Amino acid sequence: MLKIRHSSVPPWIAYRLSGFMSHPASFTARAPLPDHEQKQAALSYLNEAWAEARHDGVDGDCLAQASLFAAFAELVATYGEDAVAKFVEGLPLRVRNGEFSTRLAKQ
Repeated sequence: MLKIRHSSVPPWIAYRLSGFMSHPASFTARAPLPDHEQKQAALSYLNEAWAEARHDGVDGDCLAQASLFAAFAELVATYGEDAVAKFVEGLPLRVRNGEFSTRLAKQ
């Protein structure tokens, strides 16, 4: 069952902000991570947010559609519509080739 909250901030964001706000002096700027490490960190953050939303009753299909919308909106803002359209042309083959499947292969 979906819990309705009176706050407009999702609970996982409010939790992250509360931790950040309670330790402002501990924040120090660091050099940017290499690209592959940034992607691993981003995936970790997304997995945590996804798990929290599922725990709160948000349907997985709704999460997937919202995630795709947010991802494509960011890509369009960064690279433009034509570049993103070209990128997504290759997605059907990648999906059919199992690139996004998480099932383990049976031996």
